[in-house]
Amino acid sequence: MMPILSSPSFLSSSPFSPKSHYSSSPLSSFPFSLFFKPNTKRTQSLNLRFPNRVVSSTFTGIEVGEDLPLDYGDWIPNPDPNQRRRAGVLLHPTSFRGPYGIGDLGEEAFRFIDWLHLAGCSVWQVLPLVPPDEQGSPYAGQDANCGNTFLISLEELVKDGLLMKEELPQPIDSDRVNYSIVANLKDHLISKAAERLLLSDGELKLQLQAFRRDPIISSWLEDSAYFAAIHDSLKAFSWYDWSEPLKNRHLAALENIYQEKKDFIDLFIAKQFLFQRQWQKVRNYARMKGVSIMGDMPIYVGYHSADVWANKKHFLLNRHGFPRLVSGVPPDAFSDTGQLWGSPLYDWKAMEKDGFLWWIRRIRRAQNLYDEFRIDHFRGFVGFWTVPSEAKVAMVGRWKVGPQKSLFDAISRIIGKIDIIAEDLGVITEDVTQLRKSIGAPGMAVLQFGFGSDSSNPHLPHNHEHNQVVYTGTHDNDTIRGWWNNLMEQEKSNVSFVCYATASDHVYPLICLTSEILS
Repeated sequence: MMPILSSPSFLSSSPFSPKSHYSSSPLSSFPFSLFFKPNTKRTQSLNLRFPNRVVSSTFTGIEVGEDLPLDYGDWIPNPDPNQRRRAGVLLHPTSFRGPYGIGDLGEEAFRFIDWLHLAGCSVWQVLPLVPPDEQGSPYAGQDANCGNTFLISLEELVKDGLLMKEELPQPIDSDRVNYSIVANLKDHLISKAAERLLLSDGELKLQLQAFRRDPIISSWLEDSAYFAAIHDSLKAFSWYDWSEPLKNRHLAALENIYQEKKDFIDLFIAKQFLFQRQWQKVRNYARMKGVSIMGDMPIYVGYHSADVWANKKHFLLNRHGFPRLVSGVPPDAFSDTGQLWGSPLYDWKAMEKDGFLWWIRRIRRAQNLYDEFRIDHFRGFVGFWTVPSEAKVAMVGRWKVGPQKSLFDAISRIIGKIDIIAEDLGVITEDVTQLRKSIGAPGMAVLQFGFGSDSSNPHLPHNHEHNQVVYTGTHDNDTIRGWWNNLMEQEKSNVSFVCYATASDHVYPLICLTSEILS
């Protein structure tokens, strides 16, 4: 097993590009991660594969002391390839160096995949590829299925003949993403490319039409386009503030929006096609290089989203459409009052009545983007923390029963096997572990969480499991260097005891630790 690089999520820099007008980040500031292959055989032992002949402990037909077949010495067990260890890197595309204030799906993405291949890594993990919220986070955006069009490479649009090289803006120096600057530099050019695509008559136009007809895409694309069009027209804080006909999706109101905003809707869809086209090009290249792309799926979606507006019956809303209960977690080591996330909660009983079709569509979209994916807050499928929507803190909530295995049984019946990783950090009760193991999903461990308590800490190396994804840090953590600098002396002593880290050398010993304990 090899160590895995993990980058800060929202930086627009990466160590895999030549220095020019781009800023750089020191490699030693990056946290690292480690990945275990999910145990598809549902067993804790090494699976051995022999030649086609049946091997019996009694060698049927051969008496004790008799000769064995002449090729007996060649019956060497081979490790099951599904049980192999893998290593990879957690790096969101926004963190690539980019000339326009943000990383994108252009040349840097392909160079990064080349680096992974040469380094022997076979997994690239990304954060959600959805449009981020106003703070830049992709975990509470306006749409759970759309792609972040700011990731579209302008240079790739030039190659497609949708932009001219002379139209590209001057590169800027930036070490962090500022979305307002990015929007000013890129949005009008991406729109211009989409307009030219819509007016064209070539192969790209045929691909756009096929994209719109694809059932995996069309199941969410139209709702997303209408939602964006209404939002663009009204500029309201939330769809709750829209007029009653739009709020409740009256057909006449939607038809009026289509007539008034047809150009906007067509442009929105064309931009999504351009994102999808570039992403699939990156994904296909990764596959060719033997790199699996691991995505990330937040369990909840934002309230002001096409997901809730178009599927109100699947959420715990009052008769006016406002959340009755919202998401969060109870008090823990990180917060005395808990964490109040504020996302609307699912009406799991209503979802079960139609066979969890909303989730099945969402899983299919994830498979359309990724080779495998992590589900954030996996414990919410077993027991989820509910907080009254008017509450100011999460500690006044209580636990409620989730869909548990019935959801995954429904997914299995319709889709078949899915490759997921269960984010099982935080308050993890025994029933969460049982569900995770019953569906064969690996859990997670984070080394940065391992050194502040006793030897039973599940994040310490000697407590890691066979079927597990091990990180030195995730997008929620500081860099290894920042983490070390903020550790209490006792924790530093614990780290040093386990991996011989010192004040001057603490990054790579932690990486080496993961390599040694798993070798």
